[in-house]
Amino acid sequence: LKLSMKQCVLIAVLGSDGAVHDFKGMSDGSMDTHTCHSGEDSLDGLMRDRCPLTPSQSPRKRTTSQSKTEPPLLRTNKRTIYTAGRPPWYNVTGTTFKEAFVIGLCGGSASGKTTVANKIIEALDVPWVVLLSMDSFYKVLSKEEQELAARNEYNFDHPDAFDFELLVTVLRKLKKGKSIKVPVYDFTSHSRRKEWKTVYGANVVIFEGILAFANKELLKLLDMKVFVDTDSDIRLVRRLKRDITNRGRDIAGVIKQYNKFVKPAFEQYIEPTVQVADIVVPRGGENFVALDLIVQHVHSQLEKREITVRSALASAHQGQPLPKTLSVMESTPQVRGMHTIIRNKETSRDEFIFYSKRLMRLLIEHALSFLPLKPVSVETPQETVYEGKRLSGKRITGVSILRAGETMEQALMAVCKDIRLGKILIQTNHDTGEPELHYLRLPKDISEDYVILMDSTVSTGAAALMAVRVLLDHDVQEDKIFLLSLLMAEMGVHSVAYAFPKVRIITTAVDKKVNDEFHIIPGIGNFGDRYFGTDAPSDWYESDEGMDY
Repeated sequence: LKLSMKQCVLIAVLGSDGAVHDFKGMSDGSMDTHTCHSGEDSLDGLMRDRCPLTPSQSPRKRTTSQSKTEPPLLRTNKRTIYTAGRPPWYNVTGTTFKEAFVIGLCGGSASGKTTVANKIIEALDVPWVVLLSMDSFYKVLSKEEQELAARNEYNFDHPDAFDFELLVTVLRKLKKGKSIKVPVYDFTSHSRRKEWKTVYGANVVIFEGILAFANKELLKLLDMKVFVDTDSDIRLVRRLKRDITNRGRDIAGVIKQYNKFVKPAFEQYIEPTVQVADIVVPRGGENFVALDLIVQHVHSQLEKREITVRSALASAHQGQPLPKTLSVMESTPQVRGMHTIIRNKETSRDEFIFYSKRLMRLLIEHALSFLPLKPVSVETPQETVYEGKRLSGKRITGVSILRAGETMEQALMAVCKDIRLGKILIQTNHDTGEPELHYLRLPKDISEDYVILMDSTVSTGAAALMAVRVLLDHDVQEDKIFLLSLLMAEMGVHSVAYAFPKVRIITTAVDKKVNDEFHIIPGIGNFGDRYFGTDAPSDWYESDEGMDY
């Protein structure tokens, strides 16, 4: 066994189930995600499942290279693993600091690559793992090739059957922390679906496929290469069961395709790539010694890349002048009076909500004045021309940092008709003190929009920094991001402006100090708890409930 020590951490698996799984929502209901026992790996076991022997007895089932959306958890035969937060993947400059760790799994058809992948994921027990299948990247077939595939005469095991250019592009972006779109392949119609799946936020990527090691550019992206070696008879039985049960094929067609294409392709293209593997795993998911070695190596690489953001932000930018990208609303008597009310610890919850909403509405109106406008002429009812202004861009999208940022959505919707909304949940890890990304839901094609990012308060700027990084990873342009907050500390302003100098920062007030617990001084208290009427625990952190960190 040889283990190559790499700097990046990404696990890539191209698997026989063809699914792309973000383990915020992983399902284990596909072929090769279970451990195949001896009874299931025999022809008797196949017959007991009553797999049809003729086309007329075999209704064609629609199967694709994607699993359905599942709840945010990974179910295994032993336990249920719930989503954990994703720690910072960037430094204080906002630049991606650690790439995902990619594990490539290669092996013959039905060798158990996906089973090995799921065993690794379960043993790793780390958050935000993505399983990427090579089966998603079959090329779009021409009409003639479609006809060949229908007669089991098209070679799906040849390198020419895969879109390696798209595959390398997708895996490279995923490794760098970018949001990517993965095609959905339909094995029944031998075509791609119109809907592509969006995948984002991998600490580890597992990439599995029969030709995972067949492309030089692809090999460069793999931090660990694992070859799953399984007896050819077992692989044939598994393939029969999968193709007949899940893909609507008949037994004669499966055997014909195996003898004509699958077996020769394995001997010519797949088996020789075992030479580039760092680890060879005989017997697949049953080889616990090999799996332990893989898991230990991945853990060691992840530990080397741990970084701290909040403490670094707290010690940076001391004494610097406020940036030009900051806009603070004029402190009129009305604004100052509302701040007096919401900052007063004796203010009732009803009054706190009422005056907070008033401030939010004024803040939103103020922020909209910074959007670029273009001249436009309209005709009035008096049939005269009025020279006006209109938004110079496609549209505006609002994104709130949960939970307290969500309180600003109503004000945004009141002044922006039919606006699209997204949500990002960022919370503090109470063991490390670092921000963690737990959940996000962003509208489609957000990269083309002006984005109003909302949080009630910003202290050190750690949560805001993470939220902006998420938007940039989804290809939103930095100068189209507007960070809005009712109250900010100078530290948070400097942190965001230093990392992202093109982001417009807009607030109603800026306080100078942050105490040792990263609370804004004089501050406003825990905005989320005061607004929603909940009690903060004694060790609460600002970012959890709208005070940032």
